[in-house]
Amino acid sequence: MRNATVTEPDDTAMLAAARRTLASEQAGIEALAARLDGQFAAACRALLACEGRVIVTGMGKSGHIAGKIAATLASTGTPAFFLHPAEAGHGDLGMITRPDLLLALSNSGETAEILVLLPHLKRLGVPLIAMTGRAESTLAQAADISLDASVSQEACPHNLAPTTSTTAALALGDALAVAVLEARGFSAEDFARRHPGGALGRRLLLHVEDIMRTGSAVPRVAPDTLLAAGLVEMSAKGLGLTAVVDASDHVLGVFTDGDLRRALDQRTDVHATAMRQAMTAGARTIGPRELAAAAAHIMETHRVTALLVVDADRRLIGALNVHDLMRAGVV
Repeated sequence: MRNATVTEPDDTAMLAAARRTLASEQAGIEALAARLDGQFAAACRALLACEGRVIVTGMGKSGHIAGKIAATLASTGTPAFFLHPAEAGHGDLGMITRPDLLLALSNSGETAEILVLLPHLKRLGVPLIAMTGRAESTLAQAADISLDASVSQEACPHNLAPTTSTTAALALGDALAVAVLEARGFSAEDFARRHPGGALGRRLLLHVEDIMRTGSAVPRVAPDTLLAAGLVEMSAKGLGLTAVVDASDHVLGVFTDGDLRRALDQRTDVHATAMRQAMTAGARTIGPRELAAAAAHIMETHRVTALLVVDADRRLIGALNVHDLMRAGVV
């Protein structure tokens, strides 16, 4: 029967418990970092050498962490999947083949559902990497490579619920994935090809040429054009700028809303001043095959709202502004 006495939750106590939890988990990860050694490097080399799939397994809370590690590996260039150890003993052992590698998570190192897999792994000659909190455990002793994921205590006040230990295992899995990613030379484009859906895919897969304005939609004037006519071109195209180009469309400069404000402050005669006198030379440009995300970065870094797009010979071929990036879901 539940205790009939119900007390109102105390905000101060709850915040203190939250801070103790975060401090405990932070300390667990810091201790983990200090213990990284040759076994970690050996695990990375084994992952890189694997010619099959990396199979990640774990039971209970460790199983949830194992599933996330498998997903992270798969999305960063290492073919991987999660295998439930209990299901493995009921027919799913066939998912493990000779070219594969098994990464097994068990805080105790004595999880029965994982230990029952050991004879099958030995029979196939499948390498085993253990991630465990007990170096003397059965799993650690049986493994080809054993990673120490131990923690001094759980964040749980009873030292029972997997908290700091699961955080440490998750962090160690991320460390493996990132170390292997860098060793493999896995690029942003490689990552994008594995994430084609949603906002992330749009950010990583779209190129400037996919969203830029082209042809008559791109504002451009000759250097001898009067400023008044240049303002008409700017207004008609609605990009907040106009390119200043020579007869072959090579970009000589740019005239922006900022340049207009400065010209008005200086009482410039728009009917007597040529664009070459008012433009900003050395316009910020980008190539058509650059990622749209790179265009967003340039705009943010230099605090501009539009860019000219040029080819390898600096000829004007397009333009885009922050609204084009927003419509494409890049920002």
